[in-house]
Amino acid sequence: MVTGGTGFFGKWMLESFAYANETMALNATMLVLSRDPDRFVAAHPQLGKACFRYVQGDITSFEVPEGPVDLIVHAATDMSGYGQMQQATRLYDSIVDGTRRVLDLAKECGTTSVLHTGSGAVYGVQPPEITHINENYKGAPDLSTAGAAYGEGKRVAELMANVYYHNHGVPSKIARCFAFIGPYIPMDGSFAAGNFVKAATEGKDIVIAGDGTPYRSYLYAADLTIWLWHILLRGENLRPYNVGSDEEVTIEELARLIAAQSAKGQTQVQVLTPRGNQPAQRYVPSVQRAKEELNLNIHTNLADAVKRTMEFYTR
Repeated sequence: MVTGGTGFFGKWMLESFAYANETMALNATMLVLSRDPDRFVAAHPQLGKACFRYVQGDITSFEVPEGPVDLIVHAATDMSGYGQMQQATRLYDSIVDGTRRVLDLAKECGTTSVLHTGSGAVYGVQPPEITHINENYKGAPDLSTAGAAYGEGKRVAELMANVYYHNHGVPSKIARCFAFIGPYIPMDGSFAAGNFVKAATEGKDIVIAGDGTPYRSYLYAADLTIWLWHILLRGENLRPYNVGSDEEVTIEELARLIAAQSAKGQTQVQVLTPRGNQPAQRYVPSVQRAKEELNLNIHTNLADAVKRTMEFYTR
């Protein structure tokens, strides 16, 4: 089963599942949670195959048809209202209550592995002296900020995974996800890559409200998908794995990479805030644990990832 199956992560998990199911003759079925399955399949007819069984409902209260649920990918997080204090309670509750519902289902069904798509937001603000943050860092979100509802919700979700493992034997794998780029990337939210791609595909300038100096890293969605399947099937229970790229890039550099791929190169980059003397902000993971313990690799560099993403939206 996949929750959040109609989102960015979910679409890639569905596409890859359908391909593997067909080419490897798995004869497997995937349950996909969706608020409006008919609308989703109408928009994505390639995901209306017989191997998918859509379950209509909300992450906090869905009901699943009778039968086994061997594996669960829990990727549902409603990001609408992210960073808005008036939406903080709703966002936090959706993460925590949704995780509880998934863990209860796993307990009832004897599920053999649950993958939690967590977030690097659990670390809080990355200190400027740490170029690549690893899973042992003990930071936490700044609770005075609206964005803390997301990071703290993901922290509590990991806590619940631990509680259900020790009290009920529910096996959970934890992927702390950072930033990504690729087809299906959301282009109507508060995340830089999607906004930049949207502007470039519409022939508009990319406008950066800040000074463009924060560092990020972006893993291509196909690599993300490989990593998530591996962690689900081969990861150690309750051992967090950072998921992302360790190829750092500033926000301005990312914008210029995307602008260079716009049709006829008409997109320009505008940086609205002059550079200050403060250390640059960072949100970049160390992924040595995933590389060394699970033999995972980054197959697509950032330049190719940007190129493939832009080709998808301009073909």
